[in-house]
Amino acid sequence: MPTECSPTLFEFASVGRRRVVAGFDGGAITSDAGALLLGEADRAIRLTTRFAACFTDARMAELVEHQVGTMVLQRVVGIALGYEDLNDHDELRHDPVLAVLAGKLAAKRADCAPLAGKSTLNRLELSRPEATRYHKVSHDPAAIETLFVDVFLEAHRQPPAQIILDLDATDDPLHGNQEGRFFHGYYDCHCYLPLYVFCGRHLLAAKLRRSNIDASAGAAEEVARIVAHIRRFWPATRILLRGDSGFAREALMAWCEANRIDFLFGLARNERLEQAIKPELILASLDSLGTGRAARRFKDFMWSTLDSWSHDRRVVAKAEVTGGETNPRFVVTSLKPSEAGAQHLYEAIYCARGEMENRIKECQLDLFADRTSAATMRANQLRLWFASMAYVLLCALRRIGLAHTQFADATCGTIRLRLLKLGALVRVSIRQIKVAMASAHPWQDEFELAHIRLAVAAG
Repeated sequence: MPTECSPTLFEFASVGRRRVVAGFDGGAITSDAGALLLGEADRAIRLTTRFAACFTDARMAELVEHQVGTMVLQRVVGIALGYEDLNDHDELRHDPVLAVLAGKLAAKRADCAPLAGKSTLNRLELSRPEATRYHKVSHDPAAIETLFVDVFLEAHRQPPAQIILDLDATDDPLHGNQEGRFFHGYYDCHCYLPLYVFCGRHLLAAKLRRSNIDASAGAAEEVARIVAHIRRFWPATRILLRGDSGFAREALMAWCEANRIDFLFGLARNERLEQAIKPELILASLDSLGTGRAARRFKDFMWSTLDSWSHDRRVVAKAEVTGGETNPRFVVTSLKPSEAGAQHLYEAIYCARGEMENRIKECQLDLFADRTSAATMRANQLRLWFASMAYVLLCALRRIGLAHTQFADATCGTIRLRLLKLGALVRVSIRQIKVAMASAHPWQDEFELAHIRLAVAAG
């Protein structure tokens, strides 16, 4: 008779007179049961279906095991669950919950897993705008860029009276010889310089760029594309463009003025600007000496550079003294003084742009948007889009399912930890698939509420 091998058991300290043993013999168990909520969020906004429609599959249909739609969902949900590497999918392709989300519990061929492994997903990431003999799957970059704006527009029941589009460039450090790598003096490393465009928490664009360029390079073209799309649906909505001093460039400001777009940009200080607010700095210094605390004064004036600007523009200055040191700051804007006074403009409107940096951190730290280790910029741009779609999916879960809960303003990482990384036993029978989650899970109420809301949204 064949020998029956017992699974390895690990013995731990006993409890009373009971032995404590553990073993990897539980069967179909997942650590990502909360991904079911991601599936409902995906159904509500049809994200991965529409993202997959941006790809064209020229493979022989009768020989295809893993459809593009399945691979796109697998990659986006995998990133949302914290699996940044394609290598992770050699194990995840057997995960029962991911198989449920993909609607594919078993492979057609006996030698395949239900989901794709690292090599198949790698070929997807290496897809090109046009199919070739060795790259049968291609993608449409313009369609992918449009999808981000479409999802943003659909998230609003009514066109808002005004929206603020935040621009920012950030570093994406590189540790290999990727195409387009350059050393950036400010960030002190070899990196890419991606351009992000947000409206509140909504991601509208994530453009990968070389770092040997100005921070504003290509911003006017990217904003023009987004604004044109928004205005087709919201022609009466007022748009304000906001960014740091890296975007205070004549080309971008002139474009805004020509296209009825308001702008508010930081302005790098120089001797002429500091001389213009010298009286305010003196008064702020006297205020600080008198109170022993930081003091600030504001000044509103028209100003222009010596040769790079085409005309005078409104500049607001903050003359601040902190700890005996002057700290002047400047912004340039198209907004009129009657619309926003100097102090309100700087403190309430401009400084709020710092919130966008938290969104970029979510994308890069929680969703691995800086995982650009492929050889080509084309493949790395597609990786950035996959990570960005994972962010959009988690935002939909937060916006639809978690509104007015303790997770309404939670980061993507917190939502993943509290609601998605759930251990569960998966039982598959003829009539149903039962995902048995831990009875002691502390956030069952939030999970249940999110499920109800997402199910209603999904129809």
